[in-house]
This record gives sequence, structure tokens and C-alpha cells, in this order.
Amino acid sequence: MLDYINSFIKVCTMVFKEFAACDITADKVMFISKKEFQEWEISGIITMSGSAHGLAVISMKSVTAIKITNYLTGGHHSFLDDEVVDAIGEIINIIAGNIKKELEDEYQLKISLPRVIKKMAHFVVWPTERERLICIPFKIYDNETICLSIGID
Repeated sequence: MLDYINSFIKVCTMVFKEFAACDITADKVMFISKKEFQEWEISGIITMSGSAHGLAVISMKSVTAIKITNYLTGGHHSFLDDEVVDAIGEIINIIAGNIKKELEDEYQLKISLPRVIKKMAHFVVWPTERERLICIPFKIYDNETICLSIGID
């Protein structure tokens, strides 16, 4: 289990360094409930299937998503417009693609196209049987947080 979690941490750290030119630092990994209320404002979602199946979800506040998009596009966004939504979808797509490569031999993963939820305090419907999910919070920028949640059986 620890190798599996470390793979996600390694990939996330690399993706944000390479594509958003920022260092992120993993905080304490925790379990969250499917029903636990989260205050995220946007989430990028990828479905994974193969010998394992489930979801990988990157969630954050809108201010963080806007900062990431401004860097990626060189533009100036001030709200969760279509370009911000696309950028967050692309970030989770890159993370999942790299996870697929990292875990290919063990899980033969296939990934879906990304989906994005843009809504205050939204919930993600998890297709796994697990009641608890893994949440890897990362510190980004000054004192902001993003969370990579994983629910894979």
C-alpha cells in the first residue's frame, strides 16, 4: 500500500513541477469517508479500469485553480471559466497518464477522459466498494492546499 501511495505522491510532485512550475509538498496522508463534506470548489476526475478500478480526483479551491491556469496559459483569469476547467481536467489527465505508466506492470490500467466538477462544496460519487478513500493533501503556493483523492479497488 505504501508503494502505491508513494507512486501517486511522486507523480503529483513531478507533474506540478514540470507543468505548473511550482513545488508541492505532500502532507499527512489520511483516510476520508465517501460521505465526508469537503469545501473544494473544483475537482478533476479520471476513472481507472483494468485489474484495478476506481477514481483519482484532484480537488482545490478556485483561487488555486486560477493560479495554476494563469501559469499554464499565460493568461489572466479571475473566475472558474472554461479555460480553468480545461486546465484542471488536463492536470488530472497528466497525473493519471503518469500513474498508468508507473503502475502498468502490476495493474494494466486504462484511464478515461477527464471530467471536471465546478461547484462549491460538491461531492464525488465513488464507484468503488470502499467506504474510506485515501486523501493525499499537498501544500502549494503560499499556504494553499490541493488534495489528490484515490479510491481504487
